[in-house]
Amino acid sequence: MAAEQGDEISLRRLALVVEYEGAAYAGSQYQRNAPTVQGELEKALSGLTGESTRVALAGRTDAGVHAKGQVVSFQTRAPYAADVFVGALNAYLPADIAVRSAREVALDFDVRRHASRRWYRYLIYNRRQRPALFRGHCWHIARPLDVGAMQTAAQELVGEHDFAAFAAPSALGSTVRSVYRAQVCRQRSWVTFDMEANAFLPQQVRRTVGALVQVGLGRQSAEDFRRLLARRRRGRAATLAAPARGLCLMAVEYKGLSVGDHEEDADL
Repeated sequence: MAAEQGDEISLRRLALVVEYEGAAYAGSQYQRNAPTVQGELEKALSGLTGESTRVALAGRTDAGVHAKGQVVSFQTRAPYAADVFVGALNAYLPADIAVRSAREVALDFDVRRHASRRWYRYLIYNRRQRPALFRGHCWHIARPLDVGAMQTAAQELVGEHDFAAFAAPSALGSTVRSVYRAQVCRQRSWVTFDMEANAFLPQQVRRTVGALVQVGLGRQSAEDFRRLLARRRRGRAATLAAPARGLCLMAVEYKGLSVGDHEEDADL
């Protein structure tokens, strides 16, 4: 989009699909005294456009959590085409953050409230010896996991439920969420847990994984997992939270709008 010479450039809103490795950051949301993904994106946008820009994120990820399909949006008067922002911002961003795609959206687009579906994946390395290459992206569990039992328990999550047991004790507001998919799969030494829902509570996926691992190790049954969910006591699963490094926000979806590059690659 470009303005006529001498005209003021109209205000625009763009949406970016962003991936990042979360190890070096205190989370996705801006913090004054700690490095964050939002802070790095805003610095890059300022360097590119000369504007002081605040970005909004579709999902909040905790310290150490990764993303492959985080969606962010921002307003700008910069005249660059959407595709130009991809390469230009990647030139300003650190190596552990990359913009995958960009597109112009309506000015009233709300990247968080308008999201209809979010997909998280948790990665477990299930082998006696610890990994070296992917140690920053998985939870190493040396004892064999019963993936079938974990998958049976995970099916209790599908549908609309009160997930208070998997919320922080201090969580505010409703703890009811709709889960569309909860799937545990094994591929050789790798065990993946995929969970898709309309929205998530803070640390909900990590606490869910922690509880499912107890089932996989034979310390709890699928029925125990069902009772944990049904108790609806806030923070009941707090002590079971899996490490942040194994969690990745894979994609965010919007009804009637494709924000960009959300393909699932052949890798884990």
